Amino acid sequence: MRRRDFIRWLGGTALWPLAAHAQPAERMRRIGVLFQASKSDLEFQPRLKAFLDGLAQFGWTEGHNLQLEYRWAGGNADDVRRQASELVALAPDVLAAAGSAAVAALQQATRTIPIVFTTAGDPVGAGFVESLARPGGNITGFAVFEYAIGAKWLALLKDVSPRTNRVAVLRDPTVAVGPGQLGAIQTAAPSFGMEVIPVNVREPDGIERAVTAFAQSSNGGLIVTGSPLAQLHRNLIISLAARYKLPAVYFERFFVADGGLISYGPDFADQYRRAAGYVDRILKGEKPADMPVQAPTKYQLVINLRPPKHWASTSRCISNRPLTK
Repeated sequence: MRRRDFIRWLGGTALWPLAAHAQPAERMRRIGVLFQASKSDLEFQPRLKAFLDGLAQFGWTEGHNLQLEYRWAGGNADDVRRQASELVALAPDVLAAAGSAAVAALQQATRTIPIVFTTAGDPVGAGFVESLARPGGNITGFAVFEYAIGAKWLALLKDVSPRTNRVAVLRDPTVAVGPGQLGAIQTAAPSFGMEVIPVNVREPDGIERAVTAFAQSSNGGLIVTGSPLAQLHRNLIISLAARYKLPAVYFERFFVADGGLISYGPDFADQYRRAAGYVDRILKGEKPADMPVQAPTKYQLVINLRPPKHWASTSRCISNRPLTK
């Protein structure tokens, strides 16, 4: 190598550390996460982990290039609205919401910050989006239920307890999915020979009074439709079903984990994992208005293999009869 070329090469290598030092640090992005659940609810930890794992797959790591602000609102409507306002005031890049009430509160607080919901019932009926294919605003995400699942719940109840001809449907009338799921169940009920009795899920005393009154007549069963309040009061609902020997079908697996009989519903951890992909796309410049709302793609059927003694006949029914598809 000629002396002049060597000096030029040597000078270039000497600048490498300076050039590397001059590179700007990766921008820290902020996500606000609003859970319509209690922080002590252990069932939400796997969902949060699925969300964080999903983000990590796209290169987003908390503490490195991502800051997350969490708010846990429980079932109190005032807390949901207050904490939604707190998150919006932080001006995050994206908001993630779990539960229809959380989405509604964030929508009321901002029409500009992108919002991705992990679970919301009837997002069109609730006014969150203009249509599933083209949301049209600052909100998109993953719908939690299709109303046709109500017929599946009825079929499962009849499979596990063929003599049941009365069903109390526990629903939250204040969220869009509550009346919708009840309507789907009422439409399918005649084909299963079922009488449907709606039960509003609000305060614990009201739930106990309604279920106790329903249980005074024979051949009854329960269907618990999806709502944050049903999640919040699930131990009460499960204990009432056991006390009055009511076969019950639930919308989520954690009811069975806590002692319930059978559940059928979406894989919520999968919903959270997929929502992370939408957050990644928004952080990279896409608009929620152009990102279609998606339905669940994975469902879970969970059966309690160690039910209380009074479920002995039901257990035999489960093992000997095929579940309706």
